[in-house]
Amino acid sequence: MWYGMTEVSVTLPRSDAFVQQPVTTSLAPKAMRAAPPVGLVTLTVMLGLIMAIIDTSIVNVALTNMAGSLGSTIDEISWVATGYILANVIIMPLNGWLTARFGRKNYYAACLILFTVASLLCGTAQNVWVLVFYRVLQGLGGGALQPTAQAILFESYPPEKRGNAMAIFGLGAMVGPAIGPTLGGFLVDNFSWPLIFLVNVPIGIVAIVMTFLFIRDQNYVEKPKGGLDWMALSLMTVGLASLQYVLERGQHDDWFSSPTIAILSAVSVSTLVIFVIREIRDRTPLVDFRVFASRSFTAGCVIGIVSGFGLYGLNLVLPLFFQNVLRFDATQTGLALLPGAVATALSMPIAGRLVGKLDPRISIAAGIAMFGASAFWMGGLDQNAGYWDIFWPRNLQGFALGFLFVPLTTAALATVPLARMAGATGVYTLVRQLGGSLGIAILELLQIRQQDAAQSALAGRVTGSNPAIHAMLQNNHVQALQQLSAMVAQNAVVISYDYVFRLSGILFFLAIPTVFLLAGARKAPGGAPAHVAVE
Repeated sequence: MWYGMTEVSVTLPRSDAFVQQPVTTSLAPKAMRAAPPVGLVTLTVMLGLIMAIIDTSIVNVALTNMAGSLGSTIDEISWVATGYILANVIIMPLNGWLTARFGRKNYYAACLILFTVASLLCGTAQNVWVLVFYRVLQGLGGGALQPTAQAILFESYPPEKRGNAMAIFGLGAMVGPAIGPTLGGFLVDNFSWPLIFLVNVPIGIVAIVMTFLFIRDQNYVEKPKGGLDWMALSLMTVGLASLQYVLERGQHDDWFSSPTIAILSAVSVSTLVIFVIREIRDRTPLVDFRVFASRSFTAGCVIGIVSGFGLYGLNLVLPLFFQNVLRFDATQTGLALLPGAVATALSMPIAGRLVGKLDPRISIAAGIAMFGASAFWMGGLDQNAGYWDIFWPRNLQGFALGFLFVPLTTAALATVPLARMAGATGVYTLVRQLGGSLGIAILELLQIRQQDAAQSALAGRVTGSNPAIHAMLQNNHVQALQQLSAMVAQNAVVISYDYVFRLSGILFFLAIPTVFLLAGARKAPGGAPAHVAVE
């Protein structure tokens, strides 16, 4: 599209708080011809992205098998999942600084190498804590792959094609968490748990080779001056790790009745507040919070928390509902989740084509409304639900994600200068991840509390004055009591899951007004397709 030009003028977008001047970069025709095909760039980053995303959820269905094989408790083996997420949230906000410091190609290749080697080590681990350590290493590589891939895709496509680029990215970011349990269940049921890690090795090797061949460094990213701010890094690491630990382990440790949770909550708040203040005052910050000067980016992050809540929170609750209420095994659970992933894959290209033709706020509001409706629909399921009762609301939920994710990501990043894109995608991915962790923590808490309340209420109605109960007790008193206790417990579980489904739906409906904080669309001069307006 720019071939044959010796000079390219790139006008960076405006935002509420800052205005960038046009940047002119001289590029020789030979250098322009050497630019790799965008299709190969896309394939390269998607290989790394899909591996990283799938590995956030693929282990969830294999934890029991791992515990038995490694001789650990369920509580110990849960750190295999927690350690990966902890490493993810620590590395994500550093994406912009690390990319500028080491160059995009070297940084992305190093992340792939770390992820691939760690995957190999995970598959050979013979001790649970050794496996946890390897998962932390894998998480450091995987957490960096997501925002880097998003930045590369956004920058590699011209503005009118960025909706399509985010649709491609969304196929990995949204479909990955749903495919993970399906793939993990298949590998565990038919082979063995190490294979869920070893399968990454050949894919990682291919991605590493392609990175050196097709990924280019960007000349508009300025290398940070001075060394690493170790104090800021320490504050951020301690703060984010403490926060993620609280969200991951709070329900397990009964929240603030645990001294550990109470102390780490105070630590996370204090260290993160100091870190943010320090970074705002720093001229060369480790994490560039100036991207929040863009109203659209800030609004996109707020909506991203809600979408993360739905994506990760409900993706945790749904498998538990299938297994605890419907008695599905790992493979059946994966198959029940799969239609939603397929629906997302179908809606992403449609949403990508609508970007630039339709006001993004309309698509985002429609996506949020559809997701809310699907969650509320699931609130009517019970223990007698069959596959097709799940199929339709799950399809609507998956279809909604495409219309929510693609225009939201495009609109949120549209006003971010390209020089700050790597940092912005890191922060944006972190916000969505923390929104998911928050959603998981809140939904787990509410489900348990509602189950206890429902069980207490239902048990209070089981009295001998009820003719049906009286008849049951007449035949075999002990057996009848056992049956009644099981019935009460089962109905309490169903009520609790239906409660969190409907509450999630209400939350999504309440989030619709935040869409209007995003910038609208306007027609480009000469009748060109509409783009997201800058503020």
